[in-house]
Amino acid sequence: MSNQSARGPDLTGRGEEFLSFWRERHLCSLTTVRADGSAHVVAVGATLDPAAGIARVITSGRSRKVRLIAAGPFEGVAVALCQIDGRRWSTLEGLAVVRDDPASVADAERRYAQRYREPRANPLRVVLEVRITRVLGSV
Repeated sequence: MSNQSARGPDLTGRGEEFLSFWRERHLCSLTTVRADGSAHVVAVGATLDPAAGIARVITSGRSRKVRLIAAGPFEGVAVALCQIDGRRWSTLEGLAVVRDDPASVADAERRYAQRYREPRANPLRVVLEVRITRVLGSV
């Protein structure tokens, strides 16, 4: 699992509507691709660091999504994070890596608590860090 950090584009210039949408409490879907080419789509809680151009998902290190991403190249695995609320929607595409160092996990837990709620204890927790390469959506 990787400990290096890479920045994505600064998304602060996308406007307040976009930034607010990613601060509001919405569940997201995370899409990865299995070895056979089929989509693996799961519900997740995600946070966005617009200045760094990075989205984060906390999860168990034993999950299928973690195994799919950890098996990929060092620079990351292509994923999509989507959220929708009526006619408003946003998709963040990017390259995901797994972070398991305590500082990255603690930072991601803090961000998750700000958007959703305090996460339950999980000694196997890791962070999926997505360096955003493309943004789609209505906001």
